[in-house]
Amino acid sequence: MAFELPDLPYAHDALAAAGMSAETLEYHHDLHHKAYVDNGNKLIAGTEWENKSLEDIITGTYDKSAVAQNGIFNNISQLWNHNQFWEMMGPGKTAMPGELEKAIKDSFGSVDEFKSQFAAAGAGQFGSGWAWLVKDTDGGLKVTKTENGVNPVCFGQTALLGCDVWEHSYYIDFRNKRPAYLDNFLNNLVNWENVASRL
Repeated sequence: MAFELPDLPYAHDALAAAGMSAETLEYHHDLHHKAYVDNGNKLIAGTEWENKSLEDIITGTYDKSAVAQNGIFNNISQLWNHNQFWEMMGPGKTAMPGELEKAIKDSFGSVDEFKSQFAAAGAGQFGSGWAWLVKDTDGGLKVTKTENGVNPVCFGQTALLGCDVWEHSYYIDFRNKRPAYLDNFLNNLVNWENVASRL
C-alpha cells in the first residue's frame, strides 16, 4: 500500500487569523508534504520497506552515526513529521488540559518555562529541523531539537508537540523572523487538546 497525502484537518485559510496564512498551507501541505509522500513512495517501491509502517521505516533506516541521512529516511520521516504537525495545530485557541499542564509543570516548573525552552530550541536549531516536546523513555517530559527530518521516533520517544522550523514553514508569514514564528505557534496555533491526547 502506497502512502497517501492526508487532507488537512481544517480549511487552508482556517489558521490565517492565528498567523499561518492560506498561502503557507498551500505551499507547505499541498507541495512540500506531497513531495515527501510521492518521493517516499518511489524510493520504497520494490524494497523491503514497501509494506512497512512509517514508524518501522523510520527506525529501520535511521543512521544514528550520520548527520546526512539516506533518501528513504529523509522523505518518510518528513512525511510522518508533517502528518503530526497539522494535527498539532488548529483554529481557535484551546485551553491546555489539566493533565498536560500538570505534566509540564512537573517537568519544567511552569508552562512559561516550557514555552521558553521550546522557543529557544527552535530558534537555536541551526539550519533546517524541528523543535519537540517529547515524553522520554523514562516517562518525563523534555524539550528537544532535531536536524532536518530526524524526529523522536528515532530515539524511542513519544512526540507530544513538534514545530517545523524549516524556512518554508514560516517565510511567507514571518520572513526570516523564526523566533516570532515560534512565539506565535506556541501562543496562537497549538491544539493543546491534541498534545494532551498523546501523553
